[in-house]
Amino acid sequence: MELMTVATIAAFAPLAGAALAGFLGWKLGRAFSHTVTIASVAISLVASLVLLREVAAGNSFAGALYTWLSGEGYSIHVGFLVDRLTAVMMVVVTFVSLMVHVYTIGYMADDPGYQRFFAYISLFTFAMLMLVMADNFVQLFFGWEAVGLVSYLLIGFWFKRPTAVYANLKAFLVNRVGDFGFLLAIGFVFAYFGTLDYATVFVKAPTLAHVAIDLVPGNPVALGTIVCIGLFVGAMGKSAQFPLHVWLPDSMEGPTPISALIHAATMVTAGIFMVARMSPLFELSQTALSLVIVIGAITAFFMALMAIVQTDIKRVVAYSTLSQLGYMTMALGAAAYPVAIFHLMTHAFFKAVLFLGAGSVIIALHHEQDMRRMGGLRKYMPVTYLTVLAGALANAGLPPFAGFFSKDSIIEALHLSQTPGAGFAWALALAGVFVGAFYSFRLVFFAFHGEERFDAGHTDGHDGHGHGGKPHESPWVVTVPLVLLAVPSALIGWVAIEPMLYGGWFGQSIAPSATMAEMAKHFHGAGSMVLNALGTAPFWLALAGAGLAGYLYLVRPDLPAKIKAKSGVLATVLERKYGFDDFNDWFFAGGARGLGAGLWTWGDRTVIDGIMVNGTAKLVGWFAGFARRVQTGFVYHYAFTMLLGVFALLTLWYVSWYGRF
Repeated sequence: MELMTVATIAAFAPLAGAALAGFLGWKLGRAFSHTVTIASVAISLVASLVLLREVAAGNSFAGALYTWLSGEGYSIHVGFLVDRLTAVMMVVVTFVSLMVHVYTIGYMADDPGYQRFFAYISLFTFAMLMLVMADNFVQLFFGWEAVGLVSYLLIGFWFKRPTAVYANLKAFLVNRVGDFGFLLAIGFVFAYFGTLDYATVFVKAPTLAHVAIDLVPGNPVALGTIVCIGLFVGAMGKSAQFPLHVWLPDSMEGPTPISALIHAATMVTAGIFMVARMSPLFELSQTALSLVIVIGAITAFFMALMAIVQTDIKRVVAYSTLSQLGYMTMALGAAAYPVAIFHLMTHAFFKAVLFLGAGSVIIALHHEQDMRRMGGLRKYMPVTYLTVLAGALANAGLPPFAGFFSKDSIIEALHLSQTPGAGFAWALALAGVFVGAFYSFRLVFFAFHGEERFDAGHTDGHDGHGHGGKPHESPWVVTVPLVLLAVPSALIGWVAIEPMLYGGWFGQSIAPSATMAEMAKHFHGAGSMVLNALGTAPFWLALAGAGLAGYLYLVRPDLPAKIKAKSGVLATVLERKYGFDDFNDWFFAGGARGLGAGLWTWGDRTVIDGIMVNGTAKLVGWFAGFARRVQTGFVYHYAFTMLLGVFALLTLWYVSWYGRF
């Protein structure tokens, strides 16, 4: 079978599953919906694995399926670029998506929108594959917008809940802000490069990147910098970077499976993938890289602080996602693009475990999400506990779990990078290691250890079904995906670090950089990295964070409340999310409402209704009243008027005639 055919099957199988579940699921039932979508994503995974094997053998390819639009000197087509970067992303996306599909059978069992949900998540998988497989900017933008649209549908899946509607609208609007910059960058590429195909743009980039453009008269800016910053603004929205991060925590209003799908391996990593794909452009603009590294550092550290005050188990993991995305962004800014993709891959596995593990707990407690009503779940849910523990260890960056290899590589890249701002990013990355380990183990100890704080007879949740009794382990459709995701969370770092970072795995897919060349001088194998870590600051910081969490939530569980009470402004700032939501509600939402009210009061009521509508009516009425007075109906009035008219005409004629002489 030709590789293009395999790629087409990989991309379009989830679309076929989504269409069948969406249009026929209501009639053919739940079993049909989950069977057809799981089968379609499984087919896509198999096809992705075939492509991974082929590209590993050196058979990368790019080709067009069909031409969508053509004009004088250009054409836009739908096609695929399948190289080693694409293949890695395809396998990660389809594997995590398959696990989420299977998990959904158990999580959404009682939900009336069961068939609709399966159609949505399969459609989401298709959109993400179109994004990562694109070989041109138009198709990239199609996938970019498609994942945004489907995420809107998924976040607001429980559309009868006002908070879900608010959250999906917020996500949609914030992403449109980022997409504005993204679209402008694509426009500049087309205007100056004359094409939207990646390969041609990358070839022309070295000669055109330094073309000066006067965006502001007298202040020329390099074309490469404009394009890269515009692209990164798009990534800031999609990958939830400061200050466009505000949508992601609220998106927890959606069902837990989409939290894992969107926030682990797919939508939020789209921006990371895109910047890595555009690395030949970013390598030509140090200004853009500096912006990337600073934004990533701010996101990584300050969002990690947010996680330590959350009591909703899903929001802890959500803020953890924000922080980890910041680490990936820092790696991009340090020009360590393979390291960013490596962390993207490891994060996909351990963050999916954490989200799905949180969902397993939520199921067991009848949709309770507040960790203050959990505790002591370890003995009731041993499989969930062990898998979440594996995810927490990886998230904290403790060896030998996957997150250790990727996070330590990022810190090393920051230490060696020559990008302006790398020192600032390195300091915040180190501080983030301590905070990350603390909030990771805070979740584990708060939810699974200590005294039991749940109500055995509690009935609550989105589906309205409570079952009473003690919590118990989730069904196999929930635990099997957890185990299958926990295994790579523990082992993938050992296997992948050397080929992905130092073995030339990505080849020409990602631009080479001085940072990666310098890092290669210090790498002596995965085992050596683990042993050397025992004497490094990140390891001891992570251990200290985990130890502090153990002390506060196991030894002295009374202390957190006392610390919070004495923290004063700091606790308030964190609980108010640094005031971003308040500012956005006051300035943007409130400003828009104020502008609308002003336009309604002055524009609609005063100008349109008062002058144009009512004013016109009054003017017509005035003329009508005047005309009514003239039309009296008496003949002598009309005769007198005629005489006046004749006299006026004669006077005008006389003046004009004798005025000539």
